[in-house]
Amino acid sequence: MLSRRVMLLGGLCAVAWSAAAQAAPVAPFSADAFDAAVKQGGPVLVHIHAAWCPICRAQKPILEKLLAEPRFGAMRAFEIDFDGDQPSVRKVEARVQSTLIVYKGGREVGRSVGERQPEWIEDLLEKAL
Repeated sequence: MLSRRVMLLGGLCAVAWSAAAQAAPVAPFSADAFDAAVKQGGPVLVHIHAAWCPICRAQKPILEKLLAEPRFGAMRAFEIDFDGDQPSVRKVEARVQSTLIVYKGGREVGRSVGERQPEWIEDLLEKAL
């Protein structure tokens, strides 16, 4: 009986690890990497965040969960530190932290500021698919 539990637990851990490994990583913003991703025309997400921002902290697990889904597997995700990287904030023409911007086909197709509803964030990401 114990060995069945161990095997079941091992299987569940393997499934969880596999799902986490498939999640699109959120990379720190790099102008060159961002420009290349947008130029390729695929779906791109930019999240402008600040460590002190409660809305940004609420957005992060929602984005992680959505980006782990297979339909968002091709999405390139970048994160800009609002306080530490003002040149990049200006590059994407953001005014405040907690801004989410999505690109498709080489151009911006959606933007949201301060959004915490998972369904609305999901709708925004879908615009880039």
